[in-house]
Amino acid sequence: MAKKLVAVFLMLVVVVAALHIREAEAQDGDHEEYKECFGNCLKECEDGDAHGQTYCEMSCDTECASKESAERLKNIKV
Repeated sequence: MAKKLVAVFLMLVVVVAALHIREAEAQDGDHEEYKECFGNCLKECEDGDAHGQTYCEMSCDTECASKESAERLKNIKV
């Protein structure tokens, strides 16, 4: 009986922890352009497409990361 109670308690802890996971946020001002790009892209994707949140997150992450990388490469002084 005690093992079942421990198992139920652990499952409850896991479920509560999963419900409280927050989105990652940029800590500094270095990634403000990415954060803005990602927010706009995610909103447009979720409003327009029927692919779902995971698809939109992955698509927007790829798009905004490539834009950010291209901008950094352009600003490198040789």
